Amino acid sequence: MEYIVSARKYRPMTFDTVVGQEALTTTLKNAVKSGKLAHAYLFCGPRGVGKTTCARIFAKAINCQHPTADGEACNECESCQSFNEQRSLNIFELDAASNNSVEHIKTLMEQTRIPPQLGKYKVFIIDEVHMLSTAAFNAFLKTLEEPPAHVIFILATTEKHKILPTILSRCQIYDFERMTIRNTVDHLKHVAEQEGITYEEQALAVIAEKADGGMRDALSIFDQAASFCQGNITYEKVIEDLNVLDSENYFQIVDLSIINKVSDIMVLLNNIINKGFDGGLLIQGLAKHVRNVMMAKDPQTLPLLEVSDQQRQRYAEQAKKCDTRFLYQALKLMNQCDINYRQSSNKRLLVELTLIEVAQITQPDDGASAGRRPRRLKSLFKQLIQQSQPKKVAPQVAQAKTAASPVATKVPAPVTSGISGNSGNPVTSGSAPKMKLNNISFSWGTLLQKNKDPKGKMNILPGTDNAAREQQTNVEFTQEDLELQWMSMCNRMPQEYSGIATRMKNMNPVITEFPKLQVTVDNTLIQQQMEEFKGRIVKTLINSLHNAGITLEITVAEQTERKKILTRREQFEALRKENPAVEKLRQDFDLELA
Repeated sequence: MEYIVSARKYRPMTFDTVVGQEALTTTLKNAVKSGKLAHAYLFCGPRGVGKTTCARIFAKAINCQHPTADGEACNECESCQSFNEQRSLNIFELDAASNNSVEHIKTLMEQTRIPPQLGKYKVFIIDEVHMLSTAAFNAFLKTLEEPPAHVIFILATTEKHKILPTILSRCQIYDFERMTIRNTVDHLKHVAEQEGITYEEQALAVIAEKADGGMRDALSIFDQAASFCQGNITYEKVIEDLNVLDSENYFQIVDLSIINKVSDIMVLLNNIINKGFDGGLLIQGLAKHVRNVMMAKDPQTLPLLEVSDQQRQRYAEQAKKCDTRFLYQALKLMNQCDINYRQSSNKRLLVELTLIEVAQITQPDDGASAGRRPRRLKSLFKQLIQQSQPKKVAPQVAQAKTAASPVATKVPAPVTSGISGNSGNPVTSGSAPKMKLNNISFSWGTLLQKNKDPKGKMNILPGTDNAAREQQTNVEFTQEDLELQWMSMCNRMPQEYSGIATRMKNMNPVITEFPKLQVTVDNTLIQQQMEEFKGRIVKTLINSLHNAGITLEITVAEQTERKKILTRREQFEALRKENPAVEKLRQDFDLELA
């Protein structure tokens, strides 16, 4: 007896035997029952999902002389018999891949003029219609839009986007769905029972996953596995025959990653590569596995897993042991590895590094043992900040040091680590690292402390510390010194005082009775604003001008004293008019006011 492959032997002959397309088959059956048939249909979808099969069943039902109440063909009338025996003169199948020229379409158009010899309609099934040339599509347009009353076109394609929009608009479009793993496994069970083949459901799930949504591919793989297994399809034999990586490896990698067993993962990776599996395939499969584990954490998303019931239970058990953060980080790392895999010159090293990073996700941040993740930048910066803060010295020890070396209190000696002294031993100190500029030595902690007043508030302008303020004397200063330090203070004021700082730049502080200062403002509002931090201004000027007797009086200008505040450009224009040399300098160097 001639052997027929399962994809042909178990090809559906009625709408009810079509797998996974219930909505479409119901619509077609209702159209047959009601007799409301369109003149053109377009069946589109992935390969092996039943497009051509449904087209044949539909064409057979259309011409059936005694259709059933459900819209199925009776398989008893002359039209059905002739179709089953492949001698029907009313149903034509055309492969557009090999008949894609204008001449082939013209020949087809001539056949449409002849009425059917038996039945009501002439049905033309054009498979792979997207392969028609543009000229052939244009020649087909008019006939497709207004065919003879006895003609029905059924077009089938896997690439709908390649068909002209003018063709699409003239057809009823039916989108076929991919086969789910559940539907594929159920159909393979039926075929195995009909053929008397024993099977394991997990093995059929591997076949269905390998088929990638195509029933024809699943049946072809099923025949291959049945030949290899000699009538007993087991999981081990199927993955060996199809060269599929066992999912058990993915479960082991995730379990080992949770407990940070990097060395065991490297051994497992080596075994997988020695079996001939590609590292990129491993990363892709592991990413899909982790995604399934993440879906299994929530009972609502558990049905999204297209796996067997046994596998779904294993995913749910592993999901209980995995933290959601671990799954997110692992997916991110493997996705990045998948992106960089093709460009990598050392692909195995890239895979190994990715698996090491995955295994270190659940480790503590600051590990010191070998093979553990390096310390994060955040914790490193925290340690540097702690080191930079000066250590407190007991008052008794400080007094003893002061009594022993009075000179050292005046000029603190800079501390340098790693420099040998007279004894030959390196001189070290527990104090914070300091920046040294000639005879000036200060630490970051000291610098921050200098910017604070006794109440802990930041000074507007960095001054000296408490000890230096005690040593300040009544140093005389000039009007120029005052204006320079005033402008410097305004430039260093914090961003929150930018508005008042801009106004203060246009003020002219004067020395009324040394060291008393006076500044005139335009109105009382500005006077009130400056009075709020007048004390901080005075402290800043005391530190800058080294005179502890400075006082500041803020007065409001009289109406006659008020004058227009000039902008920077207006000030420059006035300066240029008063001093022609400035204009000559600008022209010589081609300068512009910023």
